[in-house]
Amino acid sequence: MGGLLGLAASNRKHFGGGLDDSGQADDAVEVGRHAGSAPIEVVDSCFLGAVWLLEGLWRQPAVASAIKKEADGRRFTTNMERVLFALVANRVIAPMSKLSAAEWAGQDVIIPNLVVMDDDQAYRAMDLLVEADTQGEVQEAVFFAVAHLLNLEVDLLFFDTTSTYFERDEEEVGEQAFRTYGKAKDHRDDLPQIVIGLAITREGIPVRVGCWLGHTNDQSVPAEVKDDMCAWALGRVITVVDRGFSSADNLAYVRRAGGHYIAGMRMRDGGALVEQALSRQGRYQQVRDNLRVKEVRLDGAGDVRFIMCHNSDQEQRDQQHREQAITRIEAELELIKAQRAWKAGRELSAKAREKAEAVHVRAECALRDHPTLKRWIRQQRNGRLVIDRAKVKAEERLDGKYLLATSDPGPTRVPPGQPSISSSRVTTDCGTREPVAGHPVSRLARVISARARR
Repeated sequence: MGGLLGLAASNRKHFGGGLDDSGQADDAVEVGRHAGSAPIEVVDSCFLGAVWLLEGLWRQPAVASAIKKEADGRRFTTNMERVLFALVANRVIAPMSKLSAAEWAGQDVIIPNLVVMDDDQAYRAMDLLVEADTQGEVQEAVFFAVAHLLNLEVDLLFFDTTSTYFERDEEEVGEQAFRTYGKAKDHRDDLPQIVIGLAITREGIPVRVGCWLGHTNDQSVPAEVKDDMCAWALGRVITVVDRGFSSADNLAYVRRAGGHYIAGMRMRDGGALVEQALSRQGRYQQVRDNLRVKEVRLDGAGDVRFIMCHNSDQEQRDQQHREQAITRIEAELELIKAQRAWKAGRELSAKAREKAEAVHVRAECALRDHPTLKRWIRQQRNGRLVIDRAKVKAEERLDGKYLLATSDPGPTRVPPGQPSISSSRVTTDCGTREPVAGHPVSRLARVISARARR
């Protein structure tokens, strides 16, 4: 700070400081005039602070050098690495379209070694990045630079996908089609979308991000990601996936070349293994205030181990949600029954009675097909709806419980003070929705999804 003050005082002495209290030029101004100079006049200003900080972060993990390597040998009149940095800086500081970002980089901020750019250069830079990303070369260079910088050990690799939609009338068609209709995770099946996949380390450092067609099935993604990363030579890696990726084919593929997995298992689909895990006796080990786990060995499972997890907080939430759903169903069924009885007690023509019955049937169909309430409803032979009490009782056994499967023969390598295989991140990711919102995969996926829609 003393150096800055000295510099300011020197500038004031040389160029003049302005007017004194009487409105006359002070002594410093007079000295400046005699020296042939004039007071400083600000003609323009641009922001630099945030860009300067991002510039250091950009160079430290070798992003700049990786992109320059890809651009070498190409006839670009503009430094594409600088253009890409300008686009990234714009996304971080003030997200805009490509056209607005080009104006922002040339007029509002100072991008080192980039005087001006236009939207055409922005799109060319994006094309360069897409070509490089096809082989994952930039991602690989950046990851290993970060791994060396932070001394990362890639023993656990978390992977998940999300989807993001685009506000457009129709999906793309043809060989280059990318934004297509699919099962949207944000409930917008009416709009074209893409699928985004993200793999991160235990510390939340991204390893690989990829995009797929909007109608891509989640089950087909893990094998492709594993193949893409074979050349990275990460060593022995345990891949952590949720219930959406735990098909037998995917888990077998993950185990190729000595790999292992920790996978969330589908419990409500039933199955002999799940029933065995629920009925097998054993003592739980407390690993958190609200979380306890126990290891279960099942017949016919080979070398796969199973971990039963019980979350007491989620157990209360499951019970509360089920009670609310049952109460709502009972009210709806009672209303339909009362209306039908009221109509039956009145003298109506055949046509009016048929019309009234059609209304009741539509109400029952809407309740039967409700996305969240239908699981608790059973339709009798006469078409009437009742609450499936057997299903309710069966669901009570699953309150707050989640089942993990792992092929890892020994305890997962985790930092001291954390449980071995039942890492809180692993158990949470395969369990409750509320804690998942804080998981690095989910946070990054939401950021990527929001940015992509802009």
